[in-house]
Amino acid sequence: MRTKLLLAAPIVAMILAVALPGVARARALVVIASAPAAGATIDGPGPGFFVRFDGPVNHRESALLIVRGGQVTATLRPLLDSAPNELFAHPGTLAGGDYELRWVVRSMPDGEVSQGSIAFSVKR
Repeated sequence: MRTKLLLAAPIVAMILAVALPGVARARALVVIASAPAAGATIDGPGPGFFVRFDGPVNHRESALLIVRGGQVTATLRPLLDSAPNELFAHPGTLAGGDYELRWVVRSMPDGEVSQGSIAFSVKR
């Protein structure tokens, strides 16, 4: 009986991999909203910056970066009590100019790492 179970285990795993592709394979997260929005011009940081994704994120192993002229000007640690699918942080004061909000995020529960950036400007 034990031999039959051992032989059946790989077959069951293959069936689950085909039947449940979201569970069996990791996938990149997709941005569904952000503040600032892509291409936006803002007066200041407002209440904070966020990037919202189409699935839950690991807040501890994710980061938001403020980049200006190709140089990282600030590394922001997301608030741990943010919504499960959102990175949220306070950027502080930003001088006028063009920026990127870069994000590096690890999905939950599969651990897939995704990254991207959102261009925005601060009024001078």
